[in-house]
Amino acid sequence: MANPAKLARFEQTVLPHLDAAYNLARWLTRNDHDAEDVVQEAMLRAFRFYDTFQGGEARHWLLKIVRNTFYSWYDKNKRHAHTETLGDEAMQVAGNELSPEEVLIRDHGAQVVRDAVATLAVEFREVLLLREFEGYSYKEIADIVEVPIGTVMSRLSRARQQLKNRLSGQPAGVEV
Repeated sequence: MANPAKLARFEQTVLPHLDAAYNLARWLTRNDHDAEDVVQEAMLRAFRFYDTFQGGEARHWLLKIVRNTFYSWYDKNKRHAHTETLGDEAMQVAGNELSPEEVLIRDHGAQVVRDAVATLAVEFREVLLLREFEGYSYKEIADIVEVPIGTVMSRLSRARQQLKNRLSGQPAGVEV
């Protein structure tokens, strides 16, 4: 049975970041069902080890747990990992009223970007997501993914270049 005070603190500090945890898991797994499994396991781990949380940025702490949980899950399930593309909700953009033609162009463009991002290797997808979608600094990303800051910068550069190549139709290894 969980300590009610611990549960209340956990709900107050960690649960507000559940959407960010799911977003990261969704991009890493490329599958809704698997992302739900990863987030569920990550939340259980986060609650189990909540006593070791020393304050600070709870979102940062939780995303680190989600990432580590993903890699544990991936090692067990990589032969059975799904490769479905991300849904429309992954890149929704708030905006003004658009004509049906503008909506079609925007949605097609968003799907092309989602498809291109989904083809990146996981180590590139995660740094790209953490930097461009979650807004983390290089230093924060280095802490989350547990690599030197130079590695983050290198991976991010390579991810952007590969994404640019895919979106421009260039073959792999050719810089635009």
